[in-house]
Amino acid sequence: MGIVKVSDGMHENLRIASNALCRSINAQAEHWLRIGMLAELHPELNHQELCKLLISMEQAGGFDLAAIVAMKATSKRHVTTAEAGVDQ
Repeated sequence: MGIVKVSDGMHENLRIASNALCRSINAQAEHWLRIGMLAELHPELNHQELCKLLISMEQAGGFDLAAIVAMKATSKRHVTTAEAGVDQ
C-alpha cells in the first residue's frame, strides 16, 4: 500500500462523495482512480459502460491493469486487421 497526496479540495470532495455513497475515503479514491484509468483507456465508453466493465472484471478475478491493456491491444489489432480485410 502506498500513500498518495491529494489537494485539500480533492480530499474534501472525496470525503463528501464517500459519505454520500457509504464508502471509506480510500475506497472512494480507488473507485475514482479505476474509473479514470478505464476512461483514459476506453474514451468511447460512458460511465455506465465503465461500471459494467468494472463489474465484469471483478467477476473475472479482479482489476488487473496489465490484462486490460493486453485486451485493448488485442482488440485494436483485430479491428486494424479487419479494416484491412485480413482474416485472423
